[in-house]
Amino acid sequence: MTETPRQSDLPSGESVFPVLPLRDIVVFPHMIVPLFVGREKSINALEEVMQADKQILLATQKDAGDDDPAPEAIFEVGTLATVLQLLKLPDGTVKVLVEGRDRAQIVRYTGRQTYFEAEARLLPEIRGEEVEVEALSRSVVSEFENYVKLNKKVSPEVLSAVSNIEDYSKLADTIASHLAVRIPEKQEILALTSVVERLEKVLGMMESEISVLQVEKRIRSRVKRQMEKTQREYYLNEQMKAIQKELGDGEDGRDELRELEDRIGKTKLSKEAREKADTELKKLRQMSPMSA
Repeated sequence: MTETPRQSDLPSGESVFPVLPLRDIVVFPHMIVPLFVGREKSINALEEVMQADKQILLATQKDAGDDDPAPEAIFEVGTLATVLQLLKLPDGTVKVLVEGRDRAQIVRYTGRQTYFEAEARLLPEIRGEEVEVEALSRSVVSEFENYVKLNKKVSPEVLSAVSNIEDYSKLADTIASHLAVRIPEKQEILALTSVVERLEKVLGMMESEISVLQVEKRIRSRVKRQMEKTQREYYLNEQMKAIQKELGDGEDGRDELRELEDRIGKTKLSKEAREKADTELKKLRQMSPMSA
């Protein structure tokens, strides 16, 4: 087993952290999320940090179905988080509440066997020009309002909370965490240290998602209208059948119409006369015998 390097032996800016591989979720800085953990290595990592400083590196797997991912099957950029609460459940699994703190990049794994452990360095934030980042943040909040109107899975309370965020980095990460995009796309946002680039990425993803949601809404409306039309036609047809039944429109009436249709077909008529006869026959079909 490879020993954990001492802090003094590490390059400047690097530290060793237990790593918790995640399935189907990217945890961003500033997020507080519950996680259910069942794999032995992951539980070992959590038990280790609870005895120390409660700091653990959250890194998402590339394949959620991989029960024992190799280091190369885990994204290199993750989030250093603090374990706020740990609860052992009766079935042997663990529920933890974590709070994301900083972006971190995994440099190398230590080779520890009992749990994942890696040397990593925190990624500094690049803020950018104040005027540019302010303008971008306003556009992002405005577009997020449109996104929430179309995506009913995001609650209005989230929009209210987002509108009150003054930290631009936190704003980008918070909105990114609520977007219904694929894991690799969220991972792209996590890997961006530039706040301006992150806001631009979030804005672009929202615009794409809004376009898709608008198309879905139009399709749903069109399908709904078609269904309503079909239901109305069915209802009217059933009403007509009921009226015809009440008025005694049975087989006799239909036999007379068929006989009349045969006579018209056998009679030599001009084009105009035949069209007129067909029109009148159509009217007769729609009338009850009593009114005819």
